[in-house]
Amino acid sequence: MNTALSVLALLVALTALALELLPRWRRSRRPVADVTDLPEDALGLRHEVAALRAEAATSLRNLAVVRYDAFDSDQMRGSGGQLSWSLALLDDHGDGTVITSIHSRAEARTYAKSIEGWRCQQPLSPEEAEALAQARS
Repeated sequence: MNTALSVLALLVALTALALELLPRWRRSRRPVADVTDLPEDALGLRHEVAALRAEAATSLRNLAVVRYDAFDSDQMRGSGGQLSWSLALLDDHGDGTVITSIHSRAEARTYAKSIEGWRCQQPLSPEEAEALAQARS
């Protein structure tokens, strides 16, 4: 039963991640340039590099995972293992998401929070804040 809940939590987390990333992925896709499309002068190359840098700034390059035990060991009866985690996925502007999965003996719950400009409208847990800080540094 616990394995089924873990699989379900993982599917929910992946679905939330896909829903968050799909619009960004569609915006950032661009066809591969043919060699004949490359500019011949240095100014043209500078413009290409600037465009690539702007595109890279919106990719989710800043990430961090914080693993932890969500419950004290008395409550979990020594199961430990740091099965709970918070994952921060952000671009260079601090836009992205924090996904948290909290595992106990009886169930697993998954949460996703949107981040804009390195800030979240909902309160962050200490572990989510740590993941956000690690992704930013």
